[in-house]
Amino acid sequence: MIEILAPIVIGLVYVALNSLIAEPHRRKFNALMVGGAGAAYLSGGALGPWELLFCAVSTYVAFRGLDSWTFIGIGWLLHTGWDIVHHLKGQPILPFAHGSSFGCAICDPVIALWAFTGGRSVWTRIGRAEPRVSG
Repeated sequence: MIEILAPIVIGLVYVALNSLIAEPHRRKFNALMVGGAGAAYLSGGALGPWELLFCAVSTYVAFRGLDSWTFIGIGWLLHTGWDIVHHLKGQPILPFAHGSSFGCAICDPVIALWAFTGGRSVWTRIGRAEPRVSG
């Protein structure tokens, strides 16, 4: 049960913390996170040249995510698929934590759903003002 709940909670905490970042910085930050997630498996090399192809696709999606929450959501779902492949292959994202790719595959769709809804601040929904961009 904890293997399912913990990644969901991590995804919700990610959303809550990101909601503290003002737009448009929130979207740009999340695009960078998608790009980084796309390279997370590179050092393991479990899928050979496919790792490089996935990294290239993720980089493109992250670039498009600089202007689009939809692409950020797509990026997290692509990473979910990559997590599943690595989990089934037995090459987790964290080599010292066998179930880490499984957990990531549960966490990532939580973030993707938030992105597909426009990455809005969850704090505005509970009565707190949207963070403002300074400068």
